[in-house]
Amino acid sequence: MNKIIKEEIEFAGKKLTLETGELALRADMAVKATYGDTVLLVTVVHGDSMPDADFLGLRVEYEEKLYASGSIKSSRFVKREGRPTDEAVITRRTIDHAIRPLFPNDFYDEIQVVITVLSLDEDADPEFLGMVATSAALQASDVPCYGPMTTARIGLVDDKFVLCPCLSDLEEKSDIDMIVSFVGKDQGFLACEAEANVLSEEKILEGINFARDNVSPILELVTNFAKKINPKDEKYEYESKKLDQEIVDAVNEIAEEKVKTILKQGLPLGEKEEKYDEIKEEVLIKYEGTYKKVDMLRAFDEIEKKVVRKLVLEDEKRLDGRGLKDVRPIWSKVGILPRTHGSGLFTRGNTQAITVCTLGSPSEELLIQDMYGERKKRYLHYYNFPPYSVGEIGRFSGPKGRDIGHGMIAEKALRPLIPSQDDFPYTIMLVSEIVSSNGSSSMAATCGSTLALMDAGVPIKDMVGGIAIGLVVEDDNLSKYKILTDIAGEEDACGHMDFKMTGTKDGVTAIQCDIKVKGIPMEILSEIIKQSKEARIQVLDEMKKTISSSRENVSEYAPKMVTVNIDPDKIGMVIGAGGKTIREIQEKTGTEIAVEEDGKVIISSLDLEKANEALEIVKNITRELKPGEILDGEVKEILDFGALVEVLPGKVGLLHVSEIANEYVENVRDFLKVGDPVKVKVLSVERDGKISLSKKALLPGAETQGSDKRSNGRDNNHFRRNRR
Repeated sequence: MNKIIKEEIEFAGKKLTLETGELALRADMAVKATYGDTVLLVTVVHGDSMPDADFLGLRVEYEEKLYASGSIKSSRFVKREGRPTDEAVITRRTIDHAIRPLFPNDFYDEIQVVITVLSLDEDADPEFLGMVATSAALQASDVPCYGPMTTARIGLVDDKFVLCPCLSDLEEKSDIDMIVSFVGKDQGFLACEAEANVLSEEKILEGINFARDNVSPILELVTNFAKKINPKDEKYEYESKKLDQEIVDAVNEIAEEKVKTILKQGLPLGEKEEKYDEIKEEVLIKYEGTYKKVDMLRAFDEIEKKVVRKLVLEDEKRLDGRGLKDVRPIWSKVGILPRTHGSGLFTRGNTQAITVCTLGSPSEELLIQDMYGERKKRYLHYYNFPPYSVGEIGRFSGPKGRDIGHGMIAEKALRPLIPSQDDFPYTIMLVSEIVSSNGSSSMAATCGSTLALMDAGVPIKDMVGGIAIGLVVEDDNLSKYKILTDIAGEEDACGHMDFKMTGTKDGVTAIQCDIKVKGIPMEILSEIIKQSKEARIQVLDEMKKTISSSRENVSEYAPKMVTVNIDPDKIGMVIGAGGKTIREIQEKTGTEIAVEEDGKVIISSLDLEKANEALEIVKNITRELKPGEILDGEVKEILDFGALVEVLPGKVGLLHVSEIANEYVENVRDFLKVGDPVKVKVLSVERDGKISLSKKALLPGAETQGSDKRSNGRDNNHFRRNRR
């Protein structure tokens, strides 16, 4: 058995342990991490670079296992777990964003990091633990990687920041859920994923600094653990993919000035690409047989990046002629689709997003099963990025991780502003179609979603907008840098950061960030956040010109909803035996009815009159009858001593033979038959719910007998004895 190496600390009130030597013995590095009773395994395996590779072959997988919480998939026919949940995809991307900048720029080998959750303690966050264990595994391995990376998850409860809060506190009490990563001894800002309840930028920075001030124990833990395994910090020698200077100089001689001229012209994307192709063709023809084609094309890309960065850093010029803080022209529309419940078109430069809002009944909520159990989700946002949006041909094979990530930040951006189910009982689904893209399409999706919600008549608490901020630096030391507002596609590709922050005019609702340098000083981050706020306010002002408040009513094509709160003890009366009563109401009125555990009944229908009809039925079922009430009923059953009459849905009373007519009734069937409508008066309602009725009491000159009297020698207690 291999030697087991272990390191542990106390962190945020729980024991945090890193261990290797027992599991996954054939992986290049394997770390079992424990925090509270949460246990996960992180493995690192590296391979060689692919022939002619021009990118880092990093793949991160985050595996949530239902067995970690003692769960079995609820599907009746398929018990094997399927594709990862959207939340698992977001966790994977968060880890990827934090570690990707740490690899050398000329390192293109394949690296696979797999994080598997083996045991779940809901009070001990597996995402935080996965980040720490991944950092430890890479730091201890022989894979070339600068680090270590440190991470903290924070909440804000009662206006106080909390380190690694439990799940219930995050969901029920916290005004922020932020996981933020730093790198090295100086703790440079590295990556962030956050959702906030409209917090000021100052509070956001305070939260990031709170996390930064508390990660020193993580840095010490990872460093000590790695030293025990790899004391000399030895990394394997890899084949550098840095281009020979000879190739760069050769291509540069032809391309640099021409690329600079083209970029300064601010040409449309298609025209610019055509001119680029001409330059590339010239390079390939001249050096055919001298250099590899793939290397020449890589050199061209490097020259383009160099020119773009030089224009920004030295000339403070952007490709489209904007100033560093300028937002591209914005225009928007609402109600562009006639039959949808709400729609919004948001355009910024060459980036366009159409968002469609669909409203549904509560029964259309999404049911999610993961290792935390089963839960319902009534507000959803999906993001689609078809290949035509960037002028390409491609496959339609379902959402990629990027699509899920971009959809999730738009969802988080608006979630704090979505009305509660009590105020607006609909299930709300937004779908953003990116029909044209040239940078920051997720922020366009966020803005388009706000417009669509308002067009649909959803009473959101405020408008939400967002913008992407970029960064261009001269070197890894950030000796010279420029911050760019509203980055376009090339600025994203050639720059060093994509910082997305959304919010209202009053505060921040979501952040998603990834960078390409090994950490950003906090002073620069403060500038980035300030510049982002200024641009967001400008975007919101433009959006308000299109629509400034939600429509008063939902679309005529959306379902109409009415609600009523009933005594939870009477839910069974509405449902009926085996669901019979509720099915009958739905069939009779053409509505859909949802009953919550707290007694809230939500009725939906395309026809408001039908919804109100069902509402009255539900009210009547659950209301208490009082002696003296006059009701229209229906005969349901004929007995020897009277008839059973349904006076309200699910409420049946006894019309005794003595209460049918003024004259003597020999045979009940001579006066009534099943299905007859009959107007009756309530004589009494007993504690056990039994109802006595009279038809005779409503006839002219009638003298009503008490329901407890005998008539014609028949015993009306016979009904009670046989129906207990």
